[in-house]
Amino acid sequence: MVTFLRRSVMMIHVFLLFSLCFSDYGFLQGVTSLGINYGQVGNNLPAPDRVLDLLSSLKLTKAKIYDTNPQILTTFANSNIELTVTVENQMLPVIMDPQQALQWVSTHIKPYFPATKITEIAVGNEVFTDDDTTLLGYLVPAIVSIHGALVQLGLDKYIQVSTPNSLAVLEESYPPSAGSFKSEVSGVMSQFLQFLSSTGSPFWINAYPYFAYKDNPNKISLDYVLFNRNPGMVDPYTKLHYDNMLYAQVDAVVYAMFRLGYSGIEVRVSETGWPSKGDPNEIGATVENAAVYNRNLLRRQMSNEGTPLRPNMRLEVYLFALFNEDMKPGLTSERNYGLFQPDGTMAYNVGLSALATTSSTSSASISLTSSATKAAKMEYQSLMYWMFVCLMTFQVFLRRQH
Repeated sequence: MVTFLRRSVMMIHVFLLFSLCFSDYGFLQGVTSLGINYGQVGNNLPAPDRVLDLLSSLKLTKAKIYDTNPQILTTFANSNIELTVTVENQMLPVIMDPQQALQWVSTHIKPYFPATKITEIAVGNEVFTDDDTTLLGYLVPAIVSIHGALVQLGLDKYIQVSTPNSLAVLEESYPPSAGSFKSEVSGVMSQFLQFLSSTGSPFWINAYPYFAYKDNPNKISLDYVLFNRNPGMVDPYTKLHYDNMLYAQVDAVVYAMFRLGYSGIEVRVSETGWPSKGDPNEIGATVENAAVYNRNLLRRQMSNEGTPLRPNMRLEVYLFALFNEDMKPGLTSERNYGLFQPDGTMAYNVGLSALATTSSTSSASISLTSSATKAAKMEYQSLMYWMFVCLMTFQVFLRRQH
């Protein structure tokens, strides 16, 4: 009996240790699946050191940039920010040469790593749907060459390689189970998926439910695209229920990959967001809708949700974008996706509360914990307390047996 009790106490010790270390309410708190896109197409953006202060105060630990800006890479050294960097599209014909790729990695990555936590390299951006169709032939060789350079330098264990894709790469996306890639890119896509499968790298998708709503506001429910309470839709073939469009778009990508014979590749959202301002014909581009979309998405991220097809695989999402960028070409909406104005003030409130300071550097803090989350945390802490009391009681009982 005493031996049994001793073993029971040991098991409780182990359980408590794992609970404290790996629980959402233990030492590893935070939204680990959330990142943000840090674009720089503006002439009035804050310096990288101020951006780092902002990200740190928001408790965001993942960011993506669209180049390898040496000032940013240097500034972000010795911080806790995991950084995704980008090889620009025009570089693809160059770095498809393994020697050029090695030179690129040696120049743009190696001098900063590991002080700067570069975790991923995006080779190009939306190449499959780029107006310059010649780029597509360079994509996979460039990706393979960059990965080969990382292997040669011993960095492949730390840095993944992939490329972000527009949702327009899909021929069909509704219902999700009908997801399929456009036939004209299926050959190169198969080569790309083979690379991802062999290296364990993710498939990045830029998914914007806003575009679907803007193009068809009379048939698409605004609540459905904003993550508000709504009846949702049921996929007629899988019977899975979707209460928002973003998750349906992600699962459509999963099914498209499955149709090409790949079922184990993780899908991550490299960009999603909602513009706070647009031209008169850009229906839905308002401050109110932008705030609701991003606020509801942040709440989903707080619970590390997965999609209906992959409920146990948390969906990694990068919000677009950190700042409004005044030099981006195109429609008005293109310059108004930012959560923040260039001066560091909030464009709108998504659960980010600015803390006024007397210094020239503004700071902000993130406050996303719902009352339900707080209640769950208190219940969990209470459970841990009573388990600890029981453990102590067991130990006292054991001592009295001797």
